[in-house]
Amino acid sequence: MTNNWTREETIIAFNVYCKIPFKTSSKTNPTVIKYAKILGRSSSALNMKIGNFGRLDPELKKQGIVGLAHGSKIEEDVWHEFNGNWEKLAYESELLISKLSHTPLDSYLDLETEDFREGTDKETIVRRRLNQSFFRASVLSAYYFKCCITGLSIPDLLVASHIIPWAKNTENRLNPRNGLCLNSIHDVAFDRGFITITPEFKVKTSNSLKDFKNEAVTYDFFFRFENQRISLPDKFLPSKEFLDYHYTKIFKK
Repeated sequence: MTNNWTREETIIAFNVYCKIPFKTSSKTNPTVIKYAKILGRSSSALNMKIGNFGRLDPELKKQGIVGLAHGSKIEEDVWHEFNGNWEKLAYESELLISKLSHTPLDSYLDLETEDFREGTDKETIVRRRLNQSFFRASVLSAYYFKCCITGLSIPDLLVASHIIPWAKNTENRLNPRNGLCLNSIHDVAFDRGFITITPEFKVKTSNSLKDFKNEAVTYDFFFRFENQRISLPDKFLPSKEFLDYHYTKIFKK
């Protein structure tokens, strides 16, 4: 194998960049090691490629996290092709990973019998599940697997919550900037408009819950976070435009 990275390898590296917290990327990171083996590259080489993508991320630059100083044009090409075309990235990159690892796509999606009850063809179902998995991994890793309101870090209780609902904006369904890492209770409350995150990244609680404010549990879950600023991710900062949509269209003022 030559030292030059192919377009396909670089797409996989971008997939990994999206799915791990940037500050945890290293040659000893288990996820980096896993995908480096699939690529037939050293973990150091893949980690360097992830760092090269970091230099292209404007959100990291704003925080003074610049990644590696030098990179190649192929990273820029892949960044511009897929950054904003998340569904293409999710599916194409996972297809490449499946091919290189000799692992069928559906074998690691835990598809259940009920997934096929709608009469939908298998490829559509696999694509949908891949998309959901990519979105969840990208959003949760951006927040270091902690709820952005409470800091809860139990993985099974965390949700990659859409800011603009899945059905309302097909173009941004998989955009990590359309996601928040929330615990399951706040996810439901956010989805139904009982809470919102303002474009200033502060928590607001709906007046529709005011009759329950004196209940200790309601206060602990919701009102004590009023006007608190959420924990923000290093990358994929939630879009202020999307947050404004939720505040104006979904939040029960």
